[in-house]
Amino acid sequence: MPNPLLLVVEDDRNLSKLLEFNLERAGYACNISESGENAFEQLSRKCFDLILLDIMLPGMNGFELCQKIKQHQIYKDIPIIMLTAKGEEIDRILGFELGIDDYVVKPFSPRELNLRIRAVLKRGRRKSAKMQEILNGDGIVIDLSRHRVTSDQRELELTLMEFKLLVALLKRKGEPQSRETLLSDVWDVDRNINTRTIDTHITRLREKLGEKGNLIKTLRGIGYKFEGEKE
Repeated sequence: MPNPLLLVVEDDRNLSKLLEFNLERAGYACNISESGENAFEQLSRKCFDLILLDIMLPGMNGFELCQKIKQHQIYKDIPIIMLTAKGEEIDRILGFELGIDDYVVKPFSPRELNLRIRAVLKRGRRKSAKMQEILNGDGIVIDLSRHRVTSDQRELELTLMEFKLLVALLKRKGEPQSRETLLSDVWDVDRNINTRTIDTHITRLREKLGEKGNLIKTLRGIGYKFEGEKE
């Protein structure tokens, strides 16, 4: 099983490097971001298991980024632990009202942080265990809990958008899906995104699936559907 992937959002480079060192020693993989804007961009590229989020950030602060994440259709279920030098009760209350999973006040020990991360990830695994974890269609296997896709036992490197798009198609195998429906499933519906964006991602997804890309059928004037080889 791959190491949990954490997104560390911290603008203090010395602290972020120290966090990265200690977390990797504890068995986690880390991506570092120094701003809320960059962190949100990174979320579209990889499937993160947990976010460590500082409050005091340049530009978009931690509370604003947390709110943006929790309002997003795709990212809202990623657990968040806030890291901050502020210990006031009002900050903790605001964080929990926005949907954070835990709150750690600086300075903290690497052991304490590791224990809190493990506890939050464990709660998340229990929650995901209640959901269907495996989707299977014509040799394409999607492990939902691990965000892992294989095609004829070959692991595919998909972006988060491509992953969500494939899940949406395979969950409704054989059913026509309009571009609007796929857009609402995969992207934040509040964003001004043209439905033709779906076409671009379908093209890339088909390329990564290789021969099995032909299982995603284009329905002229409607959208797409995942059609099994025997259908």
